[in-house]
Amino acid sequence: MRTFRNRSTVLAATTTAVLALTLTACGDSDTGTKSAGPAASTSATVAAEAAGAEKASGDEQEAGTTGSAEAGTEQVAGTAKGSGTTGGSGAAGGTGTGTGTKAAALCTTKNVAITAERQDGPPYTHIVLTAKNTSSASCRMSGFPQIQFLESHRENVPPVAKSKPEAPVVLTPGAPAYALVRLSNGGVNEDNEVVTDFSVMLEGSDGQAAVAAPGEGGIAVNPAKWATGYWTYELRNGADDF
Repeated sequence: MRTFRNRSTVLAATTTAVLALTLTACGDSDTGTKSAGPAASTSATVAAEAAGAEKASGDEQEAGTTGSAEAGTEQVAGTAKGSGTTGGSGAAGGTGTGTGTKAAALCTTKNVAITAERQDGPPYTHIVLTAKNTSSASCRMSGFPQIQFLESHRENVPPVAKSKPEAPVVLTPGAPAYALVRLSNGGVNEDNEVVTDFSVMLEGSDGQAAVAAPGEGGIAVNPAKWATGYWTYELRNGADDF
C-alpha cells in the first residue's frame, strides 16, 4: 500500500528552505540589493522542485483515490453480475409449465372394439353400434362411424346432424360409446339387400374394423334410407330418434 506525505508538511518544508536561501543571498550582497546570483538560482530551483514534488504527491494521492473508486466500482459491478439469476420460469427460463391437460388422442380400430346389436323387434329397422375402449389409456371418439354396408355402394352411410353431441366423447379404459344406425324403413322392399357383415372406420384413423351383422340371417339395408348417428355416451330420446 502506498504512503503519501501530507501536503501541508511538504509545503511548510519547502517554504522554510526557500526563506533560508533568500536570507543567505541577501547577507552576501554588499550593496543591500538582492542578488540574482547562484544562491537565487538555487533557491528558485529548490522551490520548483518542491512545488513539483508537492504536485506529484497530490497527483499520486488523487490517482490513488480514483483507483480506489474504480476498484470499488468494478467490485460492485462484479457482484451485480455474479448475483444474477441463471434460470427462471416461463419463456425466460424455458422451464414454464402449462396448466391445462393434454387432449386425449383419437381412438383407432386398434384400441377400440366395435360390435353391432339389433334395436327393437321386427322389422329390425335399426341397429346400435357399440365402441368399447380396450386399451389402458383414454381416447377420443370423433364424429360418427364411417360405415360401408355394400360393395356396390362404396360411399359411407350419411350422418344425422341432430344427433351430434355438444362436447367430444372421451372414453376412459373400458368405457363404451354408442351410435344408432337406421337400415331401412322396414318391410319387404326390392331395394333392400341382405348384409351379414360390414366395415366401420373411425374418423381420424386409417384402420378398418370388420363388424358381424347381428342375427343368423343378417340385416336388410336400403341405400336410399340408411343413416347413422354420431358417437355418444348413451342413446338419447329425440336426438337419436330418426
